[in-house]
Amino acid sequence: PDHAATVIIGGGVVGVATAYELAKAGVKNVVLIERDSLGAGSTCKAAGGVRAQFSDELNVQLGARSLETFENFERIFGCDIDLHRVGYLFLLDSTASVRAFEQSARLQNSLGIPSEIITPAEAKKLSPLIQTDGLIAAAWTPRDGHCTPEAVVAGYATAARRAGAELITGCAATGIDISAATINAVHTTAGPIKTDTVICAAGAWSQQVGAWAGVQLPVEPVRRQILITAPVPGRRDDTPFTIDQSSTLYFHNEGRGLLMGMSFAAETPGFKLTRSAAWLDSFADALAHRAPALNDVGIASGWAGLYENTPDHNALIGEAQSASRLLYATGFSGHGFLQAPAVAEVMRDLYLRNRPFVDMGALDARRFQSAQTRPEFNIV
Repeated sequence: PDHAATVIIGGGVVGVATAYELAKAGVKNVVLIERDSLGAGSTCKAAGGVRAQFSDELNVQLGARSLETFENFERIFGCDIDLHRVGYLFLLDSTASVRAFEQSARLQNSLGIPSEIITPAEAKKLSPLIQTDGLIAAAWTPRDGHCTPEAVVAGYATAARRAGAELITGCAATGIDISAATINAVHTTAGPIKTDTVICAAGAWSQQVGAWAGVQLPVEPVRRQILITAPVPGRRDDTPFTIDQSSTLYFHNEGRGLLMGMSFAAETPGFKLTRSAAWLDSFADALAHRAPALNDVGIASGWAGLYENTPDHNALIGEAQSASRLLYATGFSGHGFLQAPAVAEVMRDLYLRNRPFVDMGALDARRFQSAQTRPEFNIV
């Protein structure tokens, strides 16, 4: 199209969900552009966890609101997302982490999220593949779980198109035409699109999109790696999404095997999608310590994807003050998939200049200029 009411840059789950919410609200000429296929950037390489188990009140609220959508996704969108409500289990091996998660549990309970601190023995019953040596306690939220990111993207994309949004794949944004602090167009590999509003949902690539409009979006790409195992003997169908807090090793069921991953302390920022042997060595050490029963399980497949990290591991959500109108929803630091349904509602309201269901001021990108950071403790 040669013009649009708004151009959404980025076809991951946040972008397509936002396109849906805008079109459903009656906004005409909503155009989303994605340089690859929908979800190809980070969304479809995600682990698929959905949760409200956070230490920050705003993250709990975004997670809880999104859980409601995931739980009703098939009814709303007619699309099965393979949701498994098996819970989230954080394994804790230090007094400091136990205290932090106790505080988080109190917050979550106050917001209506069932959450409790349990013993290592109770954690072992829930997730029998773990070894409890060194554990002090575990944090358990039974409502959480995991689902299939590709299915969520497909459901939102179909609904967005039915509502009138235009989703264009294989079309990369190459710049933003701005004069006197006012956006006039988005340049793409297929030609310019005249518009006065841009929504940046470009994930790990958002810093460049912001720079086109003179807006600082402090997002860095950081490689994360995932492995899928061969069938696991003795694996329970209700195995929770299990996370060893100190090492960040995690796993959950995937088919007849497990999906497993872990962060890597020595990882440096960059658009790196190759596999890392050093990461594999670190992963093997963590697995031998916390889940030795999985040492001899075969690896069926795996991949590398990108986190879109910010300095405080919290999202950037808001509207730029220096460029009219540039809205942004990015920098989720691993939480974008699970928060996308709620964030899409927020972006709809910000676009329409309505008040969102929760105050988003704390996630404005300008917080780093005034050192008003908002660190999240419950990260993976």
